[in-house]
Amino acid sequence: MLLKLILSMSAYLLKDDVQSCQDKHEEAITESSPFDFVIKRFQGKGSSPGKRKEQPSAIRKFFRGFDFGKSEGKDRREIKEPEINHSEAGDQSEKQDLSVEDGLSHLISAAESPSGEQRFIQFMQKLGKEPNSKNLDVNNCALSAADVTELASLLPFLPDLEEISLSWNGCVGGNLKALTVHLHHVNLLKVLRLNNCRLTAEDVTSLGEAFEIVSQLEELDLSWNSNIGGKLSLLTKKLQKGCKLKLLKITDCNLTAKDGESLAEILSVIPSLEVLDLSINKHIGCSMKVIAQDLKNVPGLKELNLHMCGLKQDGLQGLDTALQHLAELRKLDISCNKEIGGGFKDSTAHLASLKNLEVLDLHQCCVTEEDMTVLSEAALHLPELEILDLSWNKCVGGNLKLLLGALKLATEIQVLRLSSCNLVAEDLALLTLLTQDGHLARLRKLDLSYNNNISDEGWVVFCQGLAVFKELSELDVSLRPSSRRGCGTWFSELLAALTKLPALAELGLQRWVLSESQRKRLESFNQDNKRNIRFDC
Repeated sequence: MLLKLILSMSAYLLKDDVQSCQDKHEEAITESSPFDFVIKRFQGKGSSPGKRKEQPSAIRKFFRGFDFGKSEGKDRREIKEPEINHSEAGDQSEKQDLSVEDGLSHLISAAESPSGEQRFIQFMQKLGKEPNSKNLDVNNCALSAADVTELASLLPFLPDLEEISLSWNGCVGGNLKALTVHLHHVNLLKVLRLNNCRLTAEDVTSLGEAFEIVSQLEELDLSWNSNIGGKLSLLTKKLQKGCKLKLLKITDCNLTAKDGESLAEILSVIPSLEVLDLSINKHIGCSMKVIAQDLKNVPGLKELNLHMCGLKQDGLQGLDTALQHLAELRKLDISCNKEIGGGFKDSTAHLASLKNLEVLDLHQCCVTEEDMTVLSEAALHLPELEILDLSWNKCVGGNLKLLLGALKLATEIQVLRLSSCNLVAEDLALLTLLTQDGHLARLRKLDLSYNNNISDEGWVVFCQGLAVFKELSELDVSLRPSSRRGCGTWFSELLAALTKLPALAELGLQRWVLSESQRKRLESFNQDNKRNIRFDC
């Protein structure tokens, strides 16, 4: 009976489809059992989308317990075989469906996960920084080692990157290799700043290896990494001829005399160098003669900073010889090298050859009176000089007249620093006369601080002539930290002059003791004269 029922159901279901499918599927229908056909029909029209998989499985379980016997000449064994095969096919179909669903889930997951660009934006926002695809600036962001690793993983998504600034992040030290191995993704990189990152010897080695990748690098700043001292060769030996470096700063890195020799060796492979800063490396002065000999290989050098490098007179003489090859030099800073005092007597000719020099910083060099005379012959040939710093050279006091000729010709001077020079009233009178004669007309900053020996009469004369400094924006007449002194009659002259200095924005008066009436006049000066001068007192 059950068999008849199934056959009857099959006949009924076939009626709708037999005409349209007769030619195409006649063989398939003939070879299939009624059971199979019923299963297929239930899989098609008889199931809802949400239960497509469950219903065929339930139907099979229902019919699996029945023995259908023989049908259409097929024995029991022959009927079971297609039944089993169809069951396996159904299982395989279910597996395929699951596979498809897994694939879709993967695609959905991938679509929902942030892109590389989005990750970069999120990373920068986490640090409170504006994302910039060309300039990666994460200075002083307290980066962790994990942050450095994450940042490294973002480099493949920043092909236009030109600047990386990681300065003042101590955790970069010991982890720089995680970043350098990805630098090949940013082959347009031009600037790399790693100030105060606690770099290790391994970091310096990794950085050296990266030079073979970042062939466009123009600026490298490694300042304030004391562990570099004695290990500079790990970096320099990797530099290749034709390196495009224009700026190299290694300030306060505890460099040794041996590092100086390593540096001298690479000057021949970085002919484009424009800025070399070796400041605050007290031991490198011992190798300055060696470095100076190779400075001829960087004829385009524009800035040489040797502040506090332990220079001695022989090093100064070696440097003087090198100056003849540095016609493009704009800035020379050899300040805070006390042992070069008295060693300028042989420097006149070569210093005078620096026709383009704009900044000459000689503060705290123990310059002697003889040096002053020599420098005044040399300074006559520096028409482009804009900044002259002679601060903390006590012999300047009473001898400023030795620079009179140079100051007359230095028509471009904008900054003159004479702090703690033991200046006397005569020196201030000389400055006033220069301005009255039309010299120093472009002076913007004048530092006369820490000159306690100037009398009240000297300040009066100076203040009376102060109005001629029409472009002056900063003036400092503060006293030494250990001193206090009351303002004399010159205070009224000073206020009167201020009304005639339209560009003045800052006045230093530290440690001058003002009377009550003087303080009130100072406090009301800006309001009364519609000015905005900052009084530092």
